[in-house]
Amino acid sequence: MNFIPQPPPPLPGTPVTFAGERGEFFGLVGRGALLELVTLGFYRFWLATDIRRHLWVNTAVDGDAAEYTGRGKELLIGFLFAMAILVPIYLAYFIVSVEAERLKGFASVPLVIAFYAFGQFAIYRARRYRLTRTVWRGVRFWMDGSGWAYAGRAMLWTLLVVVTLGLAWPWREAALERYKMQHSHYGDLRGDFAGSGWEFFKRAWYLWLCAPFALVLFPLFPFLYAQFKAVEWRWWLSGIRFGGVRLQSSLSPGALYGLYWKVIGWFVVLWLATGAYLIGVTWLALKLGGAPIAEAKVAEALANNIPMLIMMALGYVALILAINVVMRLYLLRDVWARLLASVELHGIEAIADISAKGDLASALGEGFADGLDVAGF
Repeated sequence: MNFIPQPPPPLPGTPVTFAGERGEFFGLVGRGALLELVTLGFYRFWLATDIRRHLWVNTAVDGDAAEYTGRGKELLIGFLFAMAILVPIYLAYFIVSVEAERLKGFASVPLVIAFYAFGQFAIYRARRYRLTRTVWRGVRFWMDGSGWAYAGRAMLWTLLVVVTLGLAWPWREAALERYKMQHSHYGDLRGDFAGSGWEFFKRAWYLWLCAPFALVLFPLFPFLYAQFKAVEWRWWLSGIRFGGVRLQSSLSPGALYGLYWKVIGWFVVLWLATGAYLIGVTWLALKLGGAPIAEAKVAEALANNIPMLIMMALGYVALILAINVVMRLYLLRDVWARLLASVELHGIEAIADISAKGDLASALGEGFADGLDVAGF
C-alpha cells in the first residue's frame, strides 16, 4: 500500500511584541510639549524623532527590535528647504486666488486642486523618508517609485470618491496602498499589498449607511469612526507582504472605542479648564485695574491690557500642547500597542538569506508634508 506524503503543517505565526512603558512615553511627550513651548514649536522635529525611536526600539519581531535612524536635524533642514519653496507659492497663491475670485467666482479652484496634488506628493515622499530610516536585523527598508505618479493616482481616485459620494473610498485606498507597497522594499525583498477594495467594502459597508445618522447624532460618531478605523487597520495590516512574509491581524471592530472616548473626555476637561483660566485672568485684570467689573467694557480691557493678553495667549498655547499630548498618548502610543498586539508574521523564514539594498532618502519630502500640514506619523 502506497502512502502519499502529506505536506508539513504550516508553521505558527510569529507574534509582534511591544515593550514600551506608557509612563515613559507620557514623560517623553510631556517634556516635549514644554520644549515646544520654549522653542516656539521648533522642537517638534526632535520630538517626532524621539517618539519614533521609542516606538521602533520597543517593537520586536522574533526577539529582535527595530531601529529608527532618523534625526531631528534632518527634519528641521528638510522643513526649512521646503518652506523656502512653499512660502513664495503660498504668497503667489493668495494673491492670484484673491484676484481670481474678484474676477470670477471659483476661478481659484484649480489652485486648490494643485495644492492637493502637491500634498499627495509630499505624503509619498515623507513615507519614503521614514521607511529608509527604519532598520531591522541590520537591514534597511527603502522605497523607490515616483511621488508625482502617486499624486496623479490619488487625484483621479479622489475625483471618483467625490462622484460616488464616498463609496469608492475602499478601492482608492487599496489602489494607492498597492502602489506604495509595490515600491517598498526590505533589503532585496519587494513589498506588495494583497488587500482589495471589495474586501474592505464588505467589512465596512454598513458604516457608510450609518454615516448620515452619525453626523446628526454626535454620540454615534465616535463609535462609528473608531470602528471604521479598526476595520481599516485590520484590513491594511493583513494585506502587507514582503516577499514570502505576510502579516495577519486579529484586531476586533470595537478595539478602539475606549481610546476615542477617552480623547473626547480629555478634550472636554481641557476646554473647561482653559475656560475657567481665561475667566480668572479676565476677572483678575479687571479687579487690579480698579474698574467695577459690572461696568467695565471687557473688550477695551482686553485691548489695552498687554499682560492679560499675554497670559490669555499662553493659556491657549497650553491648551493646544495639552491636546497634542493627549492625542499622542491615546491615538499614537496606545493605538500602536493595540495594533501590534493583534499582529502575527507568517513566513518569516523567507528573511533568512536576505541581502541589504537601498539608499537613504532626503528629509525634504517630510519637510513638504509638514509645511502643507499633511505630515503623517
